Amino acid sequence: MASIPDEWLWIVIVSFIISFFLAFGIGANDVANSFGTSVGSKVLTLFKACILATIFEILGAVLIGYRVSDTIRKGIIDVNPYNNSETLLLMGNLSALTGSCIWLFLATFLSLPVSATHSIVGATIGFSLVAKGADGVNWAKLGLIVASWFISPVMAGSISVALFWFIRKLVLSKAKPLEPGLKLLPLFYGITILINAISVFLDGSELLQFNKIPLYGTFILSFGLALLTALGIRFLVVPWMRKRIEEGLETDVLVPSASLKGNRR
Repeated sequence: MASIPDEWLWIVIVSFIISFFLAFGIGANDVANSFGTSVGSKVLTLFKACILATIFEILGAVLIGYRVSDTIRKGIIDVNPYNNSETLLLMGNLSALTGSCIWLFLATFLSLPVSATHSIVGATIGFSLVAKGADGVNWAKLGLIVASWFISPVMAGSISVALFWFIRKLVLSKAKPLEPGLKLLPLFYGITILINAISVFLDGSELLQFNKIPLYGTFILSFGLALLTALGIRFLVVPWMRKRIEEGLETDVLVPSASLKGNRR
């Protein structure tokens, strides 16, 4: 492992400290965006959401975060103009970290749901424009990133509409929606695991050697994990959920009945 020159060591230390605060801001804002619907619908308590967020944020960073890191590191800006001026690149990235951190904390204080990705992309472009002008920015890559900011909400909204229509048609419109909902649960879990597994294994992390997995291996692993998950949900989770829901319904029926009898007395 290459040693860090003494004149750059302070930049590394300060960058680490600012990165820690930036991660804190991401947790306060981005994670709140992701888990807000789960907590609001009472699927998860706030405590459980914090635990799950901690686990899956770390897993996401380790398993597939390298792709975004590479884009931020050398995809948005052209690093070639910084040859023989590495200190300038270091200081620029430190400035981008600081600017993004300040904005995230300010937005969180103002209760504004903002994206950490948008923040760091804007900050990185800002320092490169100041340092090297328009030639320092990879405009083609930036165009794709900006386009994704508009495509993402449209795609997410379209998929959400299709899923809700599907659930309403097959579950919510039924006279007794419990059983149809429980039958579809393994399917939803299986599809979710399939998509995530393909994202992890397809051209995967070099650090974890996932990049050496062939294409057919990626699909075998992904479909295998999805199938195992669906079977586990079907034979373990569904019976448990059915029992718990039915017990809850019985309690809801018995409590009002007892109250009515007490009032009659």
